[in-house]
Amino acid sequence: MPPNDTTTFDPSELEGVDRYKLLTGLVVPRPIGWIGTLGQDGRPNLAPFSFFTVVAGTPPTVLFSPGRRTGTPKDTLANALAKGEFTVNVVDEPLAEAMNLTSGEYAAEIDEFALAGLDARPGDVVDAPLVLEAPASLECRVTHVVELADPPTNTVVFGEVVRIHVRSDLLDGTGVDPIGLRAVGRMAGSAYTRIVDGYFEMDRPD
Repeated sequence: MPPNDTTTFDPSELEGVDRYKLLTGLVVPRPIGWIGTLGQDGRPNLAPFSFFTVVAGTPPTVLFSPGRRTGTPKDTLANALAKGEFTVNVVDEPLAEAMNLTSGEYAAEIDEFALAGLDARPGDVVDAPLVLEAPASLECRVTHVVELADPPTNTVVFGEVVRIHVRSDLLDGTGVDPIGLRAVGRMAGSAYTRIVDGYFEMDRPD
């Protein structure tokens, strides 16, 4: 039995916004997948998603899950499904404000790279754009797509990582310096967190 001072919720009885607030307030911090895609017209698109994570090392796989606006797929989702490719760009502290700028709901003809003053460069093996200023980026090919609910409310997009780009000064072989990376995490509402402030280590048991 839960303790007497525990509040219990049935998600099916909550409004969507309240479910969202509870979950995003509890599952913290969340990494930010800054997703780059290319539109059918060749226009680059860039948007951040905190429903994002790494799934497996073999095959190297990540996922992100964009929601829908009144049933209409966001540009990122439409582009990723049409092209079958996307990039994930790591957001560090110096890029936090630029990332926030790209989180707005803009018309499809808006280039978020230009809006945020960022430089886009093509991937080595995918057609989706990379954020040149990012400390690390992943090039991905879509492997699986899972629709949640009917009609869909969110779409989970799985991508196999086919190239990994990391700023050289952050690497010791294939080990990444977490302090130097200065990645930004997503909290609830308008809140974010810095990795450096709360970083600590614990050895796993034998």
